[in-house]
Amino acid sequence: MTAWTRVCEYTDLLPERGVAALVAGEQVALFRTFDGMLHVIGNRDPFTGAFVLARGIVGTRGGAPTVASPLFKQVFDLRTGECVTEAGAAVPVHDVRCVDGVVEVRLRAP
Repeated sequence: MTAWTRVCEYTDLLPERGVAALVAGEQVALFRTFDGMLHVIGNRDPFTGAFVLARGIVGTRGGAPTVASPLFKQVFDLRTGECVTEAGAAVPVHDVRCVDGVVEVRLRAP
């Protein structure tokens, strides 16, 4: 695991919108859901190779927070990174926390 990296202020994140950030040389997609929870996944869409998941459509499936890729609409669980529309595909999930109003991300080893 890498060290915690300060990314932005919590209030900079709009609910149900994603933002891309570069953490320790890796592109991540950071999301704040309507319930105030934070989620960080890899920004690379495994189906196309494009770094676009931060621009995806945030929603829920069976109570799980999700994001749909803006390209071909595959849906990923923001908690686990697993694709819920096509078995076997996944994106990395990383650690996130908010300390004194600042969002910090720590990359997990692949």
